[in-house]
Amino acid sequence: MRFLGWVAKAVLFVLLVGFALKNSEMVTLRYFLGQEWSAPLSLVLLLFFGLGAALGVVALLGLVNRQRRLISELRQAAAGHDVEPGASRQPNPELL
Repeated sequence: MRFLGWVAKAVLFVLLVGFALKNSEMVTLRYFLGQEWSAPLSLVLLLFFGLGAALGVVALLGLVNRQRRLISELRQAAAGHDVEPGASRQPNPELL
């Protein structure tokens, strides 16, 4: 099974290198106020794919932290502690 993982990674690497070699022509990105940036197409695509993936991870961090906190509360409640699951998420009546 480990061998198949390495083969899949090698095939993906070869495909990505081939993609980069086939798309090496320069493209120009134009910004406001006449600013421009020229780079190979494969680099631009890789950069924006990476930025999109990073933004997706950042967007999910709040959800993951909330779930971890709830799991911790549920574990404490299951262990017999006096913690009510979801108690920390109840709105504060003084703030309403």
